[in-house]
This record gives sequence, structure tokens and C-alpha cells, in this order.
Amino acid sequence: MSATATVREAVWALMRAHGMTTVFGNPGSTELGFFLGWPADFRYRLGLQECVVVGMADGFAQATGNAAFVNLHSAAGVGHAMGAIFTAFKNRTPLVLTAGQQARSILPFDPFLHSAEATTLPRPYVKWAVEPGRAEDVPLAIARAYHVAMTPPRGPVLVSVPADDWARPCEPVAPRRVGQSVRPDAATLAAIGDALDAASRPAFVIGPAVDRDGAWALARELAERHRARVWGAPMSGRAGFPEDHPLFAGWLPSQRERIVELLAGHDLVFALGANAFTYHVQGEGPHAPAGAAVVQVTDDPQAAAWAPLGTSVFASLRPALADLLARPVPPRVAGRAAPPQREPAPQVPVPAAGERIPVPYLMQALTAVRPRDSIVFEEAPSSRGAMQRHLTIWEPGTYWTMDSGGLGHGLAAAMGVALAELERPPAARRRVIALIGDGSAMYSIQALWNAAQWGLPVTVLIVRNRRYGALQHFAPHFGFAPGADLVGTDLPGLDFVALAAGHGLPARRVADGARLAEALREAIRADGPVLLEVETV
Repeated sequence: MSATATVREAVWALMRAHGMTTVFGNPGSTELGFFLGWPADFRYRLGLQECVVVGMADGFAQATGNAAFVNLHSAAGVGHAMGAIFTAFKNRTPLVLTAGQQARSILPFDPFLHSAEATTLPRPYVKWAVEPGRAEDVPLAIARAYHVAMTPPRGPVLVSVPADDWARPCEPVAPRRVGQSVRPDAATLAAIGDALDAASRPAFVIGPAVDRDGAWALARELAERHRARVWGAPMSGRAGFPEDHPLFAGWLPSQRERIVELLAGHDLVFALGANAFTYHVQGEGPHAPAGAAVVQVTDDPQAAAWAPLGTSVFASLRPALADLLARPVPPRVAGRAAPPQREPAPQVPVPAAGERIPVPYLMQALTAVRPRDSIVFEEAPSSRGAMQRHLTIWEPGTYWTMDSGGLGHGLAAAMGVALAELERPPAARRRVIALIGDGSAMYSIQALWNAAQWGLPVTVLIVRNRRYGALQHFAPHFGFAPGADLVGTDLPGLDFVALAAGHGLPARRVADGARLAEALREAIRADGPVLLEVETV
């Protein structure tokens, strides 16, 4: 690149230096200047709606461990994407979002398709938002945006770029390196280590940051050292511990009283990369069992600040766990007895010919046929209880859902993860299984087109219960009688086999439990993308 470049050339050079040569977008007129002379080594991944675009970028960024670059269109495009941006913020996913803006010369005249408050629109669900004061400052803004997105706690950022900025001359920006790991405060971590050593019956609550930071093995080693019972954190977007391990106790619900009940008998609760106090419904009483101390290691300083009790340290999980493991093992710790193992999930009998498929049986059958390293991307909230009991996660980086609770993320993000698998050598590629509820799927059904267009290694399993089933679970909490009719929750008339065909995907439907195992096996062994609609009870 010459001593003077155009803004677009300077931005491309920065993107190339930071490994962001895949761009996700749904462009409009104000973005066209970005594409003039598009580099041959860059790939543009078109999505058919902005929530799909950001969802795919989210999955791709999580799978690759690097920020993904997203190209949105002015206020309308950012508005369409806001649900997915909210989820990326909760997922701690690094995204560099650019939004087109009308040309600077006509901004004083309130032009068509401009963004009146471009930096305010995505807040508070971006870490930083800016519209540079000069065209020449756009590359510097992109450089800063990348490092802000990648600095813990990671998350999305937004840069608004006026349409006429891309062709302006500017000075190139040299890429920089910025550290992306936070060391723990030694004194506070030592206090947590002392509490662990002094405990008699510790419990670990493992959250998504353990998997995000590549700390599965360290967390397992620390749990084994302390003979700690291990729980998955409430509403966690990733798994952080092997579920076939004898110390694994299951997943905590997002209800205060039930969490306290399940953790009763432990004298220490250690939250690792988790918001252990994530509640979905109103509750009362204590946040922890009587007599139990609470300690926490989190990569989110806000989570450390608002935790209702206990000692918290802000740190990346790998260095914090490594420092705890470097401590000498006291004799009393080495002599601890392991807690009793949880009862295995009961075997669900094969449904009789012609019977509809119970969700627990679907999860059990999926566990039996899927490869251990296959990736499950789940967004089927009403089926999650059955999944957590009957679908085993064995390895790191093989279970994802959304941390936000916002529907529409899973199907799109699964495509982003599968796209990242395409960048691996063919022999190393893993199958992605998108386990999606029928209601969830309709938020981002356009993602099926991406699976077909790119030939992704993905099996889409639609859990077809013909309703927004999760609301049935919550209805009694709000005064409804069990089994009462709920207005606006039925989903009749959807045909996912036809929807798949319309987007270019082969698909089939299975409604007979006796045929489920064969159908799952074929769908998972397929060479390219395929959809299987499973009719459930």
C-alpha cells in the first residue's frame, strides 16, 4: 500500500492484518463504496436478513476465536439486527459492525435513509460506537473497534461510515497488537484459593467463559483436585465440563429457590466464568444455601460488581485457573472423599409404531448416533430440560446456545459455526447439528438458504411441537392453571420440509418414533446440509 491510500484500502489492509477477510452483510446503497475494487482474497457472505447476518457472524466469531466483520445498512439495517446484536453482547462475541451512513455533504438536510443518531441506536448493547468526525479517521476507528471488541469482556462494537468516506485519501494505519488476557489480582485469587482449601464440600458452577477461554481441561483438573460437585450455570450459552464425568451433577435452573435447594449441603460455591445468580422468574429468600460461602472468577467486571454476595475476581479463566492449580495441595484436600455420582438418566423406551416422539427419546436417540466431536447448536427452550438430562456433551467447543434468551439466534449462528468448519481441512471437519424449536426457527428461517448456497456441513433438526412450548412451563408461575390454553402460542400449519425445499435444502419428516434412529443417522451422515423435521409430543 502506498504512503497515501483511500479509506477503503486502508481499512482492507487492517482487516487483512487482523484476519478479518470474511465479511458478513446485507448491503444497501450507502455501503456500495466499500465494495469498489473488492480484494480477491476477501469473501462476502450475504445473509437475507440482518438478524441472520449478525447471527452467522456471531457463530463464526465464536468458532474461530477472532472478531468477525459485519456490514449493515444505515438505521434500518441496524434496527433489523438489534435482537442479534443484543445476543452477541450477552454472548461476549467480538464483532466489528459497520453501518452505512448517508454522504456527509447532505447530512444537514435530513436525507433519505440516513441514521439520525447512528451511535445511539445500538446502545447499550455495544461496547463502543462512533461515527468518525473526518473521513480520514475511519481506519483509526476500525483499528480501535477491533481491539475494543477483542478485549475482555469481548463484545460487539459499531462504526458508522458516511457513504462518501470510502474514496477519500488518508494515511495508512499500522496494525498493532493488544493483549487479550487479564491476569487475576493475586491477593484476591489467593483468598479464593484459601477458601477452596478450607472447604469440606465445595460445589463448582461452570459458566460459558470456561469454554470461551479454552479452559475445560483446567476446570476439570481443579474440580478433580478438590473433589467438587460440578454444575452447569443457569442459562449458560456454552458447556464447560464433560457431562459424562462422575463429578458432573447437571444444570442449575434459573430460579433462586431451586438453585439454593440443589446447592444445599455445600459449604462453598465457586462460580467459574459464570453468573451463578441468573434468574428468569421472580424469587425470594437467600441467594446461597445457609452456611455456604460464595467465590467467583469472572471475565466480566460488571458481573463481579453486581454479584449479590461473595468474593469475586475479574480475570481471564485460563490464567486464573492455572494460578489456582499452581498452589500446593494441602493434605486435607488430597484426602477428601468424592461426592456421590448423580443417578443416570432413565432409559426412555422406544415409542411403539405410529406413536409420536417424546422429546426425551429424541435426545436419547441423538446421543446414541451423533459423533462425540459433533457440534450441537441448540435453540429449543421448551426442550432444554430434556436435552440437559438425555443429550450428553463430551468435549469442549461442542455445545452452544444463546446467553440472551432472544429467539432467532440459533439457526443463523449454527450456519456461522458450520462455515468456520469449512475453513478446516476436510478430514478435520465436524458436523454441526442445529437443534431448533419450530417457533425459534421461524425467526431466522432465511438461514436455510445460506446452508444450501454454501454446502455447509450442517444437520438442521426441527423439534416440531406446534407451539411456543416454553410458555406452557412458565404459565403456572403467572397464575394459569396447568394445561390452560394460552393465547398466541399455537403454531399450526407450518411445513418445514416445504420451507427447506424452497431454500434449496433436502429434507424429510419423521413422526414415527420407531423410525427416528434411522432418520437421525442418515441426516447426520449426509455429505451436505439437510433438514429433518421431527414431530414430537
